[in-house]
Amino acid sequence: MDALLERLRAGLPAEALITDPDVTASYAHDMASFCDAGTPAAVVLPHSVEEVQHVMRTATALRVPVVPQGARTGLSGAANASDGCIVLSLVKMDRILEISPVDRIAVVEPGVVNATLSRAVGELGLYYPPDPSSWEMCTIGGNIGTASGGLCCVKYGVTAEYVLGLEVVLADGRLLNTGRRTAKGVAGYDLTRLFVGSEGSLGIVVKAVLALRPRPPQQLALAAEFPSAAAACDAVCRIMERGHTPSLLELMDRTTVRAVNAMASMGLPESTEALLLCAFDTPDPAADLAAVGELCKASGATEVVPADDVAESELLLQARRSALPALETVKSATMIDDVCVPRSRLGAMIEGTAAIAEKFGLTIGVCAHAGDGNTHPVVCFDHTDPDESRRARASFDEIMALGLELGGTITGEHGVGVLKKEWLARELGEVGLELQRGIKSAFDPLGLLNPGKLF
Repeated sequence: MDALLERLRAGLPAEALITDPDVTASYAHDMASFCDAGTPAAVVLPHSVEEVQHVMRTATALRVPVVPQGARTGLSGAANASDGCIVLSLVKMDRILEISPVDRIAVVEPGVVNATLSRAVGELGLYYPPDPSSWEMCTIGGNIGTASGGLCCVKYGVTAEYVLGLEVVLADGRLLNTGRRTAKGVAGYDLTRLFVGSEGSLGIVVKAVLALRPRPPQQLALAAEFPSAAAACDAVCRIMERGHTPSLLELMDRTTVRAVNAMASMGLPESTEALLLCAFDTPDPAADLAAVGELCKASGATEVVPADDVAESELLLQARRSALPALETVKSATMIDDVCVPRSRLGAMIEGTAAIAEKFGLTIGVCAHAGDGNTHPVVCFDHTDPDESRRARASFDEIMALGLELGGTITGEHGVGVLKKEWLARELGEVGLELQRGIKSAFDPLGLLNPGKLF
């Protein structure tokens, strides 16, 4: 320990190195339940690429594991510390280095908060689409590490589609540049995409070149009430089948709607079994909403209410963003699943989740990026009750099994981390797992980067 701290201090300003155990303990884990976390030897908050390189050279020389972190808003334990590790928190590297309206790119450090970037580019008439529900807190580096999605994915896609290039510090301290600043580029293997979603297991992202879009018109939304989740999912299928491209298509079940009302007094209709939110940012959103409203009625919607203006639309959007925090107030703890299925199987996924909730005697609220088939079943439980905790974990596993059975994936945007390691192996299969481990070994032969995550 003394040798480690001495070497770290030699290349870091005093304020960048934290060793107080009461403080380092606060960096030990992210927001996931049921994920083990170790005790870090030290926390480093670098301000520069050179300081990150110094940390990695020190770690390699002394064979000390390093756990990269963003804002620790993750939900899979991917940022959890391991015993004796260096926690490398990138939150102080938070500069927007460049915004180019001509090239439609932004160059940022990893600690830039998603909402901060979105507002900065918005002032120049540009748009950075990926918008996780935690966008006011989560960082771009964390978004890249977990390949985050968000509410607008149905039209604009996920983080991976906006990362053009990266600057990455490798395990041995070398600096790697991947990708490009250009609109096109196919030179060599796509190492940029390889790092997106790698959860800090291949290298430390210290700079990112991000694609931007022109800012779209402000969106208008509608809310449609349904007597069942199956009816709401039928509406989703009709909307997509008819070729509509909403900027948002989200679903909340009855449990979620009631939780949002209880927490934020939103005035959402508690009589509904499923509430579908749809928005368009097209030149004539009212016409698009009218067409979608008819499709919702054809699927059995009991009420379709278009927002009168942008302010009312934003209120609906805020209700959806409040869904996960609201469900966290139902019991003392939650497990938030992240199973994505083909859109055509969305109804089966939600009905199957309801059956799992009944089987285990638990409250499980479901909110979903319905346009993507990406469901977030939230298992609410009392963490002080051992039996209820056991049932919560068992239900979580059955939900993931259901997702795979329906042709889906165990994670659409939250990542694997510690929480889903066993399930990743089941999804990838033996050959896929072997090749992924080989890639990990090529980039990190000593296994120092975020050990114990993914596989």
